[in-house]
Amino acid sequence: MPYKQANRDSDKRKGCEEEENRSTCSSSLERCYSSFTPGEFDSSIHCRNTEANPINNSNNNNSSLLVPPDHLGSLSDEDSEHCLSSKHGKYQAKVPTSRVDRLLQQRQRSRNRNSFQQHDKPLDSALQGDGLWERGDGWLGRDILVSNSSGHAATLLSDAMDSGRNMMSAERQRLLVVANRLPVSATRIGDAWSLELSAGGLVSALLGVRQFETRWIGWAGVNVPDEVGQIALKNALEEKRCVPVFLDEETVHQYYNGYSNNVLWPLFHYLGLPQEDRLSATRSLEDQFEAYKRANGKFAEVVQSIYKEGDVIWCHDYHLMFLPKFLKDYDVNMKVGWFLHTPFPSSEIYRMLPSRSELLKAVLCADLIGFHTYDYARHFVSACTRILGLEGTRSGVEDHPLGKLTRVAAFPIGIDPERFSEALSRPDVKRYIKELQHKFAGRKVMLGVDRLDTIKGIPQKLLAFEKFLDENAEWRDKVLLVQIAVPTRTDVHDYQRLTSQVHEIVGRINGRFGTLTTVPIHHLDRSLDFHRLCALYAVTDVAIVTSLRDGMNLLAGAAQSLGAGAILVNPWNISDVAVAIKDALDMPEADRENCHRHNFEHVTTHTAQVWAETFVSELNDTIVEAELRTLHIPPHLPVEEAVVKYQESKNRLLILGFNATMTTQVDGPGRRGPEQIREMKLRLHPHLQEVFRILCKDPRTTIVILSGSERNVLDEAFGAFDLWLAAENGMFLRHTRGEWKTTMPEHLNMDWMDSVQPVFDYFRERTPRSYVEVRETSLLWNYKYADVEFGRVQARDMLQHLWTGPISNAAVDVVQGGRSVEVRPVGVSKGAAIDRILGEIVHRKRITIPIDYVLCIGHFLSKDEDIYTFFEPELPFEREYTSNGKILDGKGLIDRRPVPKAAGGASASTRSCSAGSFEEAPLQSNGDRSKATAYKEKPTSREEEFAKQEGSSVLDLKGENYFSCAVGRKRSNARYSLPSSEDVVSFLKSIAASYAPVNVNHSSSKNLLR
Repeated sequence: MPYKQANRDSDKRKGCEEEENRSTCSSSLERCYSSFTPGEFDSSIHCRNTEANPINNSNNNNSSLLVPPDHLGSLSDEDSEHCLSSKHGKYQAKVPTSRVDRLLQQRQRSRNRNSFQQHDKPLDSALQGDGLWERGDGWLGRDILVSNSSGHAATLLSDAMDSGRNMMSAERQRLLVVANRLPVSATRIGDAWSLELSAGGLVSALLGVRQFETRWIGWAGVNVPDEVGQIALKNALEEKRCVPVFLDEETVHQYYNGYSNNVLWPLFHYLGLPQEDRLSATRSLEDQFEAYKRANGKFAEVVQSIYKEGDVIWCHDYHLMFLPKFLKDYDVNMKVGWFLHTPFPSSEIYRMLPSRSELLKAVLCADLIGFHTYDYARHFVSACTRILGLEGTRSGVEDHPLGKLTRVAAFPIGIDPERFSEALSRPDVKRYIKELQHKFAGRKVMLGVDRLDTIKGIPQKLLAFEKFLDENAEWRDKVLLVQIAVPTRTDVHDYQRLTSQVHEIVGRINGRFGTLTTVPIHHLDRSLDFHRLCALYAVTDVAIVTSLRDGMNLLAGAAQSLGAGAILVNPWNISDVAVAIKDALDMPEADRENCHRHNFEHVTTHTAQVWAETFVSELNDTIVEAELRTLHIPPHLPVEEAVVKYQESKNRLLILGFNATMTTQVDGPGRRGPEQIREMKLRLHPHLQEVFRILCKDPRTTIVILSGSERNVLDEAFGAFDLWLAAENGMFLRHTRGEWKTTMPEHLNMDWMDSVQPVFDYFRERTPRSYVEVRETSLLWNYKYADVEFGRVQARDMLQHLWTGPISNAAVDVVQGGRSVEVRPVGVSKGAAIDRILGEIVHRKRITIPIDYVLCIGHFLSKDEDIYTFFEPELPFEREYTSNGKILDGKGLIDRRPVPKAAGGASASTRSCSAGSFEEAPLQSNGDRSKATAYKEKPTSREEEFAKQEGSSVLDLKGENYFSCAVGRKRSNARYSLPSSEDVVSFLKSIAASYAPVNVNHSSSKNLLR
């Protein structure tokens, strides 16, 4: 609702002291113009045009919100519009593919809604006289009617508000705000409770968010052991739309005072962890971490108790890093966002945390993760990449093999500028301003408002001011520094020592440069109430902030948003800060006006309410994007259906990949993960030994292991089984009872390997923990065990060097995997090789029973995924011809031609294959034509032999009997997907369990594929 005149004489809003004690950014904490820029230790000094309108002056002294970076690109390069329906409800019929377009639409709807609400006010002058509209100290965005009397006008207006709210509640989305503390202070009076609003940046930010029905969940700050007291407090808070979380004293001590404030907070502010010299200290840290998880579990239970389908859950700060995981474990469809109100350290600092991996994985369960600045977001993504080995993108972190993306973005907070404008119109504030102007007449006023904390840089600020006075004698009686230092944690020795240090510096400076009537520094060891603080802001000429490391809290955190209207400094460089102070005081009036104009415009347009609305809108849009993204991810393999079809079929073909498909999972339970050097030797998953023994006994099942690995690797892993091995992407083939044969053209030119291998060796030497695989038909440089970011840089350098040097004129393909670079001859792929492999098997065994079931599973590179479409029954088979009618690219030995419907019932959707002419070169599926000319070698003697043995159809494949499955890939041409090799093992076990020996006579069994 709009803001109107308020005639309440007393305002119980809290001042800096309460605001400082919260890690979130408060509306009076954010009154400044400056902030430290993380990573560069920038602080700032802001100058104000004192001749401007006093209201503008006040607003100009406020911190502001950064413009969120355009970190989002196009969602999809295919469909431009989608109609979606999910458990989250129906989306609009037309959803723009571009994320920017969707957010612009949401912003316009928000503006239209706010514009409508501005007219939702009493028009009758009598009502305006008896009652007034105000935000009622900001009870979670709920407008409250304040009246001078209990008259009829107030009652009518209250009823109108309730009626309007009820009409809108059915349409508004519920927002569940979960923070460590509720926005109230509770005091017990017998069996009743007295509630008082607590000042805080998060509270102020959510005051004006009107398009959501807000509920606040958190700890009330008091221990309530008895059930009667808990029920009474719960009922009292329910009136304020708050839900309490009850924690016992021991849990609070270990979770809040222990792990949250004694471990996470110092580490996130680059202060390091306490050094442990005894085993008992280590155990204490472990106990604190367990209490931290228990407390997060308590919060999750309360959220679950009031959660409704479609609610948005917004978790706040480092106290609740485990909450997203607990919520997603309860319901994976919950909309969960998490926002950090402190800095996030670089990965090198964060890796000191003993529970580093657990916390990162828990936070990554959220759909959207927000930080104040881009630097903090970048640090988080880097930590996930370096510590968890996940893939970081410009949009966030991909933390799931099938492409589940956790979006990470910057959402710098703002302030509530109208609160300051309203305060300056109050008579008492005007009186305070006149008193201060009289007291400070003839002197420039510099202001610093900080919590008395080690990260605020108060000693550095005072030393810089001392140096300024020492070098500029003419300013000694013309400038005054007012430093408000709000005490905090007064029982901690380090803070007591800091207090003594600050007092000593202030006393020394005042003793050196003060006179009988004036002193250069006015130092206050306490907070000021909000209205006196506004008056002080109004008379201030220069605001100075020297935070060493901080989030957007108090005066800190605005250097990036107000940098154009401020003087940025390094708070560690005392001389630099002293020079900046002089520049600020000597700044020409025109420059001061320009700085003021820039800052004022930014502060008034990028408010705390805009911050909250933007985050929730991004969270909703992230859910929409996730729905759109799943349209391009193959569905999970229907295991039961695949097993049933396997049992019903008469002749089966199983094509299985090896690496990352049937190998032991490196990141499985009990492993140390990416932090440790892993085994590079590929080993068959131990649970598959018995599976292959069973499947290989079945005369109706043929198994082909198709891999890019070398022959000796496949021999060692599968030599004991009765199956077919295809090494190096199908270039070499053998049955385990026979000898290796090559399927590649005889005149294949491999001279390029001599010039490429030195390049690979060079990058192996300069990239620690990378290695090179030298194969007969390809070279592979793998950096999956190296530092991910450094490996990617090296890979880019390698590709640039290869294309401009050794392979510039060679007939080769460069295949870039997730963390590898491979060079192979043009046209070599698994899809092209499967033609020749099947031709070898078919003609060698002279089968007469068609293959009616095909299972193709693997973790294949995108270039090799043509094997999935090779067997696809529902894709038309196309050939390209040259102008003289000859085949330019064909399907090689196996020609897929439709056959008439047989008596048995093969329908038009089946695919048939028979032996074809070997004069046809390998085909690159899906339109991926080779760069070089297709091979046109004459058939070898072996090929001529195969060509003479053209038999009947060997593929009679219906669509429902074909199962292609990609393992651990987010995008694939396969029909289905499985997350990991463990899922492949489980599926193959189900296949083996369905095996039942059958009686087959010798004459028919010799015509079946092994």
